[in-house]
Amino acid sequence: MKVLKLSAQGLPQSWISLEQAVLHYASDEVRWEMGARVATFHGGHNAVTGNQSIININSIIGTKGVPNINPFNLKPGLTNGKLFSRDRNICAYCGDHFHEEVLTREHIIPFAQNGIDTWMNVVTACRACNHRKSSRTPEQANMPLLYTPYVPSLWEDFILRNRRILADQMEFLMAHVPRTSRLLV
Repeated sequence: MKVLKLSAQGLPQSWISLEQAVLHYASDEVRWEMGARVATFHGGHNAVTGNQSIININSIIGTKGVPNINPFNLKPGLTNGKLFSRDRNICAYCGDHFHEEVLTREHIIPFAQNGIDTWMNVVTACRACNHRKSSRTPEQANMPLLYTPYVPSLWEDFILRNRRILADQMEFLMAHVPRTSRLLV
């Protein structure tokens, strides 16, 4: 289980472990929290009062401080898992839905024609379509794209990079994805 760590302004920073979240709580770095309580950690007993320390962890935390980078300037890392999720495991050429094991990262403009490995030049394809298209463009292969590629937003990237998102975390993230996002379909 992961905790969604946000900046104090509410922008996604990272998915962190429960142990990392405890450190933020113990260091008094949590400015606000939302979502459900997902864990409770019991610490030692105070020598003076005898009270045991308890830290309750919520699924979403906002931490103090301002990030040194503008998250809107970040380009999400391109992985097959995130690509296939972005494209909903649907081949961009035949339109069929496949399991991840039979999908490939397909370059619209192939490397052989100076294509590059970026979000805007890749789509999900089944092995058969990828093989049939070969090192040609969709136009050269007479295989038109059924959907267009796009670069996921910061919010979409956080959804694409975690397979086990809790309902309250998903609700928070989905409230911020662009209305045109394929993740809303």
